[in-house]
Amino acid sequence: MVAQERRRFPRVEDKELSLKLSMGDFDTITHTMNISASGIYCKVSEEIPLMSRVKLMLMIPDFSKRSATIKKIEVMGVVVRQHPVIIDGQTRHYDIAIFFEDLSPKQREIISAYIAKKKLSA
Repeated sequence: MVAQERRRFPRVEDKELSLKLSMGDFDTITHTMNISASGIYCKVSEEIPLMSRVKLMLMIPDFSKRSATIKKIEVMGVVVRQHPVIIDGQTRHYDIAIFFEDLSPKQREIISAYIAKKKLSA
């Protein structure tokens, strides 16, 4: 029996989207591991405490027009899950889940269209 998806917005595994994450003195560029219209999952080099507010900048292909263009989406998010990835007894990086705080309807539409396109090509 396949477990039913309980998420409000579908997600897709995606390691291709570039992402800039900023919080105080910490600034990094990374890639998503998965994305939905409610948040992202990614890896970072430093521990970020739960419930920390972070600024995100995503570069999302926009397929709503005839030819794909890149849309820059800036949004605030909250770290809702984090855990260290330990290899050979050493922390190599941290996997974190970030919930989008203030995504506009247009931004959500761009992300949802991107996810739908990724699911069709999978």
